[in-house]
This record gives sequence, structure tokens and C-alpha cells, in this order.
Amino acid sequence: MRWFGFRPSTLVTMCGIVGYVGPNADAKAIDVVMEGLARLEYRGYDSAGVALVADGAIASEKRAGKLVNLRSAIEAHPLPDSSTAIGHTRWATHGGPTDANAHPHRGGEDGKLALVHNGIIENFHALKKGLIAEGVEFRSETDTEVVAHLLAKAYAAQGDLTAAMQTVVADLEGAFTLLAVHADQAGTVVGARRNSPLVVGLGEGENFLGSDVAAFIGYTRQALELAQDQIVTITPESVTVMNFDGTPAEGKHYEVTWDAAAAEKGGYATFMEKEINEQPHAVADTLLGRTDEDGRLVLDEMDITEEEFRAIDKIVIVACGTASYAGFVAKYAVEHWTRIPVAVELAHEFRYSDPVVDDKTLVVSISQSGETMDTLMAVKHAKELGARTLSICNTHGSTIPRESDAVLYTHAGPEIAVASTKAFLAQITACYILGLYLAQLRGGTYAEDAQAVMKELSEVPAKLEELLGSMKRVKEIARFMADTRSVLFLGRNVGYPVAMEGALKLKELAYIHAEGFAAGELKHGPIALIDAGQPVFIVVPGPDTPHGLHDKVVSNIQEIRARGARTLVIAEEGDDKVEPFADEVIRIPHTSPLLAPLLAVVPLQVFALHLSTAKGLDVDQPRNLAKSVTVE
Repeated sequence: MRWFGFRPSTLVTMCGIVGYVGPNADAKAIDVVMEGLARLEYRGYDSAGVALVADGAIASEKRAGKLVNLRSAIEAHPLPDSSTAIGHTRWATHGGPTDANAHPHRGGEDGKLALVHNGIIENFHALKKGLIAEGVEFRSETDTEVVAHLLAKAYAAQGDLTAAMQTVVADLEGAFTLLAVHADQAGTVVGARRNSPLVVGLGEGENFLGSDVAAFIGYTRQALELAQDQIVTITPESVTVMNFDGTPAEGKHYEVTWDAAAAEKGGYATFMEKEINEQPHAVADTLLGRTDEDGRLVLDEMDITEEEFRAIDKIVIVACGTASYAGFVAKYAVEHWTRIPVAVELAHEFRYSDPVVDDKTLVVSISQSGETMDTLMAVKHAKELGARTLSICNTHGSTIPRESDAVLYTHAGPEIAVASTKAFLAQITACYILGLYLAQLRGGTYAEDAQAVMKELSEVPAKLEELLGSMKRVKEIARFMADTRSVLFLGRNVGYPVAMEGALKLKELAYIHAEGFAAGELKHGPIALIDAGQPVFIVVPGPDTPHGLHDKVVSNIQEIRARGARTLVIAEEGDDKVEPFADEVIRIPHTSPLLAPLLAVVPLQVFALHLSTAKGLDVDQPRNLAKSVTVE
């Protein structure tokens, strides 16, 4: 695997985890687990494995590479029938992607315990040193095998897998989800979670565990949300939850509102194409139910009073990647509507910048999965400093919303493709709702305008439908440019983060050089990149944008066209001023300037998708990337 600045201990992990227990007469455990792993492939992985409890022993198989390698190994050497199993898809952290380093890992001299793990055990070196001193021999380079041996040791002393798990987690530092089975305790899977996702699926005579509900959605929609630092034990007839300290606990029951069909491609060639076309629904659904009977805006879940919201004098948005660009769009809108200063910080830099926040600061985190570790740690740090915290998230029951004082859920539905599209538009929409809510509480001109803006937002889904139906020329341009080595993107005001997102999509999917610039910055250096034939996308603000910004961007187009650039202009319908200076004009429907990113980004998504497809690349699972980054 290629990775610049490669250090095994600091790579991200986005493992998929599945656990299953069924009736004693049931032999389908391997089928359930393999199906669950297939549904979790979108999370990104480089090896896979399973372990079964059968006939008083552990039977396992694991292979580096894609799931097909594991399937082939199991077909060549079938595993015994079993009603108890765990499975795992791994993204390498400690140790490379090899058969030996793949999960599950066995513990104890008799190998009667098997364990899978998502996350990083930060103190594994010290724990491993102690085990080696006791004579334990290691077969892998992973931190996970350390936990497997510790758990086997604890089981030998206590004779109960749940009690052993409680003993071991007390000594672990870091972020982890653990699932374990023991040959002497058939019909039982024990899990534990800290800062890493784990959800319970509730069946009839069978129960499930997964890092995502997709792991078991083909079997049940009934799920149980686990809180931080909890252990769960499942048998065919029971689910028992306890805190790490041993006190009894209860998970929060909920019903999954999408089914297995939602994870299928729906007739599209790729998940990404499907999700781009789902964006009108994602925006519309995120807007639903946002007003009370009096027409006032409301948020989802809050432990922040209206008085505390009114006292907010600073907002800090923390996010990573695409979510951070949603935050940059929000900065322009929220400052305009509320007159509260807004800063946007990369979540992984927030803690280390000695941030100036207090109890009058609102720290807004944006995360599709709600499990992004960098963002979670930023939220925790903000709370330690006394700030109020609000989460914008797409995943109910995930960690970041639970750690936050308030949450505003997007309703984009499951996003399978690694490169975010519909979640991005839903995040921007949620940010608009937050800004208008704050404006409503603070009073003044924009409080009165909030309902008018919400009405205009409600018209955006229809405009998105119209826009998506007019992308034929964008697709042709993308296919024509399949051999392009570099593309630049320019924008001003809210068009600037749209330009950065357009560049990111191309980097993620096509693996070529792409950069997004504030158009006004061109003359301060980047214009040196322009030479004959250089493709440049320009996001042009509408003619009614304040401060004469439209004409300034038209001037920027002229600057680069004069130096030989091939100009690909995204402009509103009816904007004739751009035509003399554009090699291609891509039209979007008219909308208010601050809402324009919801439309302007769509052609850039479509362009990246089809250029990458023309290159024969896998747009759903780009190399080196995965959907949910669950460690720092």
C-alpha cells in the first residue's frame, strides 16, 4: 500500500464488524456474517476474516485482500456448521495487510478464544511487553492480538466471557470496538465499545452485532443503541448491557427506517451515481419537520436552553474533508443571518491550536457518520473548555451526537460511496437551518426573514431535479477529459468552498492533481499555474450577488483565458456576461446567492464521477480511502 509519510501506528482504521448468535439447530452463522461483511465493504478494508464456535473449538479463516479471497478460501476448505460467529474487514493500522495480521485473532495457548477489533489500542506496547515476559508468543504485528491474549488469560481465571471482557477493558487505552467468542461458551458473543461504533440488532431467536446497522439490515430493523464504555452480551434469546464498571445498563431501542434495498444501487452503475441522484430527497428530507405549530424553527435534541443560545457570541465549526467545506459555506450564511462571528477549524487541528472558547461559544461539529474520531475528540475538548456543543450528523445513535449538547440530524439516508455527495448537501442544508434558528432566537431583520428563506430552501429540491436532468454535456466533457492530468477550480464567497469541494472530489476519485482557489487569490501566485490548455472550472456568483462580486469573477475568467486556460464556467441561467469568456457554460437554476452552493456543486460531482469512470476507476471505493474514519 502506498502512503505518503507512512507510519503504521497512525493510519486510520474503518473496520467492519459483524457478530451473530442463532438457535442451536441453526447452521447459518457463516452466511449471516459473510453477508454482513459484504454490506460493510463500503467502509474500506484490506483483509477479512471470520471465526465460528463449533464442537467445542474455534474454526476460523482469514485472508488479505478483498472479500472474494476469503470466500474462495472458505469454499476450498469449508468451515463446520455453527450458530455462533464473528467476522471482520480490516484496514491496516498495526502491521501491514497480510493473512497473519487479518482478524480474527486467537488468544491463549489452546486458541479457544477469537477476537475482532476496530480501533487502536494506544498502550498495546506496554501490555505486549508484559505478556512476552510471561512467555506468550505472538503470531502477528497487531495491537489486536494483545487484547486476544489478555482476554484469554482473564477467561481462564474467571470462566466467563463477559466478566473477562470487563476485566480487560479496564486496562485498555484508546478507541476500540471488540467482539469475542470462546469455544467453551457456545451461543454467546460479547462486545465492548469505547469511541468506536457498535450497534445491536434484535431478532427473534437470534441477535446480531455490527459496526453499522447495514451489517444485519437484511434480517431485522430493530436495533439497540449502546452508550459509551459499555459491554454487551448476546445469546439467541437475550441481550444484556452493562457499563465498564459492572453496573447494569439498558440500550436505547429504535427502529431502522431504511431496509436492505436502500443499500443497493437501484439501477445505477455505481452507488455514487445513485447518491448524486438522491440529493433532491436528501435536502427535502432534511428540511422536513423543522417548524413547530407556530411556524418557528426547531432543532432535534437539545440540552441547551434558548437563553444559552441567545448568549452565544462566537461559533466554531469543527469538521474534516468534505464536511469542513460544508462548514465554510455555513460561515458565510450564519454570519450574514446572525452577525455572530464564525470560525471553521479542521477538527484534527482544533485541540492543538489552543482554541479560545468559553461558555458563550457554540462549537458545531459536522460528521456524516457521527464516529469521525478527529471530530469526536474536538467535541470532547470543547466541552472540557466549557463550550456548548452541537452536532450535525446523518447517523442516529452515533457517538458524536451523544457526546454533544444538541444535535441536528440530516436525513440523507445511508451513503455507501466513500466520496460524499448527498451527505454534503444535507449538511449544508442543516447548517442553514441552524443559522436561521439562531437568527430567530436573536431577533432582528433576519429573524423576520427566516420563514422566507426556509420557503426558498423548500424549492431547492425541485431545482436539483431539474439540474440533474441537464447533465448530459457535463458527462461528455468528463469523458473527453479522461486523460487530463490537472484541473483547477475557482470561486469567491460561497463559491470558494464549492471550488475546494470540486477539487477534492477529483482528487478522491480520479487520483489527479486538482486544487480549489479563492478566485481573488489568483494574482497573488496561483496564476503562474495557468498555461495553454489548462482546464479551469469557475463557479460564478449570480448577477445579484452583493458587492459587485459577479463582475469581479468575470474579470478573473478573462485573466486566465488570456493566458490560454480552457474555461469551464458554472453560471446561473440567463447570465449572458460570462459567455464571451467561457469555453463551456454549465447552467444552474437561479437561487439566492447564499443558497447557490446546493446547486453549483452538483456539476462538479457529476464531472468527477464520469471522468473517473472513463478512466476505469472504482468510484465507490477509491484507493487508500474509506467511509468512516474512526481513529485519529
